Amino acid sequence: MAIDPVIETGDSMPAINILDCPKKMFRWTRQQQVNGDLVGVVPTMGALHEGHLSLVEAARTRCEKVVVTIFVNPTQFGPNEDYERYPRTLQKDVGLLSDLGVDCVFAPSKEDMYPQGSSTTVAPPAVATMLEGECRPEHFGGVCTIVLKLLQIIPADLACFGQKDFQQALVIRNMVRDLNLPTEVAICPIKREPDGLAMSSRNVYLDAGERKRALSLVQALRQVPEAIGQGIKDTGLIETRMKEFLRPFVDRIDYAVVVDSETLECLEAVERTVVGLIAAYIGKTRLFDNCVVSVAGETDLLIESNH
Repeated sequence: MAIDPVIETGDSMPAINILDCPKKMFRWTRQQQVNGDLVGVVPTMGALHEGHLSLVEAARTRCEKVVVTIFVNPTQFGPNEDYERYPRTLQKDVGLLSDLGVDCVFAPSKEDMYPQGSSTTVAPPAVATMLEGECRPEHFGGVCTIVLKLLQIIPADLACFGQKDFQQALVIRNMVRDLNLPTEVAICPIKREPDGLAMSSRNVYLDAGERKRALSLVQALRQVPEAIGQGIKDTGLIETRMKEFLRPFVDRIDYAVVVDSETLECLEAVERTVVGLIAAYIGKTRLFDNCVVSVAGETDLLIESNH
């Protein structure tokens, strides 16, 4: 798809660059850094919402230049998942990013990112093996491969990811650490609708009834700090409370667990900071949510960066 290299955004805003060539994107990034500017990147699959835009704002507070990538990555979708129907709204996305003063959008084609004959992949770190790793065995290999590619093309000073995809954020943070990439990974708080639903590009799949039922995820997660605050430390009991709350509202529970917030390992009792994680189906739509909770029962929505 042909993409205009620059879109004018009016007298009060600078032009936004739109690049689809990896080599041009690399040169643009390095030129900004040579000029003395820090570059922040926000990797996305498009269909942007306020959650994505909050990551852009977080990058802007730390960096002079901000790049947003828009690429629906085929290698992180399983054979029966929603790659083909995943919403693609490039022009709308660019308009939103222009309003925020984003400096550059990288929107490559599938052929740009996976040239013919491409066969190299990245093995994900150990934190990828459980939960999503069990439900979607190929998923994190695809995530690590595309994120490493993006950080090679855009050797940014800072990369911002959202806490909503908690395990994915840990996987990326650990991969960046393990492979000695110079980019700092910042994991930013979940952005929620006024009623508490975690913002997600997949929320558009929900009809009115499903949208209402989807609130059960955040309501079930509230059982975690509530139980810990009541002195319940047995993770099995807390998980049972979560699942019992969810069952009347969801069509399938892939997992509803309370695990270590750094390693995602199972715990018998809450003795340090934990994360409650849920993946469940509302109709045909698979949704995620989570909350980080301290031993004192206080909910913490921000994980520290890796630097």
